Formats: sequence, C-alpha cells, structure tokens
Amino acid sequence: MIKVSMVSVYVDDVAKAHAFYTDVLGFETREHIDMGDGILFVTVGAAGAQADLELLLEPGQGPIAEPYRAALRAADLPCIVFSVDDVRAERERLGALGVRFAQEPTEQGTLLTAVLDDTVGNLVMLSQPIG
Repeated sequence: MIKVSMVSVYVDDVAKAHAFYTDVLGFETREHIDMGDGILFVTVGAAGAQADLELLLEPGQGPIAEPYRAALRAADLPCIVFSVDDVRAERERLGALGVRFAQEPTEQGTLLTAVLDDTVGNLVMLSQPIG
C-alpha cells in the first residue's frame, strides 16, 4: 500500500511559518533541525493524530518555488486544504487570533470552506463536509 508521508508548502520564512502553523493553527512540531547557514528543516503535523503524515515548511525562494507561488496567488488559489470539524468555529477562533481570511465560510457543493492567509505567502483552505 502506498500512502502520503510528507507534503511541502513553500513559505517566505520557515521560522515564522513554524510559529504560525503551531501557535496559531495548532499543529505540533515533528522535526526541527538546524541545517546550518540559516537553513531549517521543519515539519509539522496534526496534533495527536496522523503520526505518519507531515507537512514540510519549505523555503519558498528559488526558480521553482517563486513562479509556482506567484501563479497560485495571482489565481487566488490555496496551496493546501486542511480538513476541520467545524469551519465556522475555526473561523471564529482564528479570527480572534488576528488571522486574515480571504474567503469567509462558503458552501461549495458538499463542502463548507474558508480561506485564510498563512502570513508567509500562502492562502490555505479549511474544509468541512456538509450534508
């Protein structure tokens, strides 16, 4: 069986992303390795769940990342989608912490979604099944 083990999100600043994804979104740190020369290898994951799935906070500079990120932003597309139990409750919790939302909770077929700015160059979608 093949399973997803790690996915990457390109970010402006790995340390700032780490703080946002853990302190604000509520992920836990899985790996935090100083590679030297200011380079960090940082992964996070769902707190207390999905131990075999990590999100790599990848430096977003370079000839591959920069055009990709610019194209996503220009199209107002999220770089990743996270499932939540209650989109509206997460919108309220995160809004109270100062998180800016690019899209308020919206029904899209069988999903309720909202889109937030992760403060490090990306839009992130929260998704909840409805119906």
